[in-house]
Amino acid sequence: MRKAAAALSAVALGVGLLSGCGSDSTEKPAADTSAAAGGTFPVTVEHAFGSTEITKAPQRVVSVGYTDDQAVLAFGIKPVGMVDQYPNPAGRTPDINTQWPWVKDVWGDARPEVIMNNGDSGPNYEKIAALRPDLIIAVYSEIDKAAYDHLTKIAPTVGRTKGEAEPFSAPWQDNAVHIAKALGREAEGAKMVQGIQDKLDAVRKAHPEFAGQTAVALSWYEGAIAPFTTTDVRGQLLTGMGFKGATKIDEIADGKFFTTLSPERIDLIDVDRIFVINDQADQDALKKFQLFANLTAVKEDKVSYLLDSEGPAIGAAVSQSTLLSLPYAIDQIVESVG
Repeated sequence: MRKAAAALSAVALGVGLLSGCGSDSTEKPAADTSAAAGGTFPVTVEHAFGSTEITKAPQRVVSVGYTDDQAVLAFGIKPVGMVDQYPNPAGRTPDINTQWPWVKDVWGDARPEVIMNNGDSGPNYEKIAALRPDLIIAVYSEIDKAAYDHLTKIAPTVGRTKGEAEPFSAPWQDNAVHIAKALGREAEGAKMVQGIQDKLDAVRKAHPEFAGQTAVALSWYEGAIAPFTTTDVRGQLLTGMGFKGATKIDEIADGKFFTTLSPERIDLIDVDRIFVINDQADQDALKKFQLFANLTAVKEDKVSYLLDSEGPAIGAAVSQSTLLSLPYAIDQIVESVG
């Protein structure tokens, strides 16, 4: 479950770890520093499955992680294949995942192939192979050893960061620089991360009151309240802006990036500020849930309702928390607080 659209769809991937895919050659090619390449190569990327050597600037990148396409796009590279994190409405073209306000202009007329839909058991290897990639990025992903091994037979593959204990728990900063390194742009990636960090620091400075407030991001999911942990990108963004995290949620989530609350545990979201990420129908359903309506934050109008895939799609920007979506998400969250 990587998104919170309409029903906080499930991320049921059956996929996680392996050893890396390095080059068998002991002879190192000369570094490629041409302007066309846009990066410095060769480069070796250490990751959860070992290490991967990329010998030259990739021309055909496939992103297997849920938001990896946006990290790649941030460097002006348009993936030829990507994951549909948000289900595309039937009959709608172009794909909604290429039309978010923060990526639409970057994608332009490019139409990447969908190699996996949110909720699939794994990527479509046949589609990936047919795209003839020279690099596969599987960072914001929970691929397992078998899936990684399969991908490396198609093209050099970079898995999630080496220090990520649980899928989807790495800091967004680490993921961004990790992918930048695979593209030969590590220094540029670090600079972009710093720019966003500066923006977060400016928010903290402008809103010192956030430091005294505990905040939680949540969704209405299958008839229950589903809060996100502080290690999830949504929780990371809120604490990055200065709010205190609801760490008791982490304890019962048991390593997952979210949990669902029974009626007896609604006290865990009885906090100072709540951010609801859902589209309109689910927001309306949540508002009718009496235990939620009785919360102090709700009664005191301390809830920000962020439409997910509808309208300005602020929820999607928050849930993705990428180099491209974060500047938009930060501005919109501050505005929602008032």
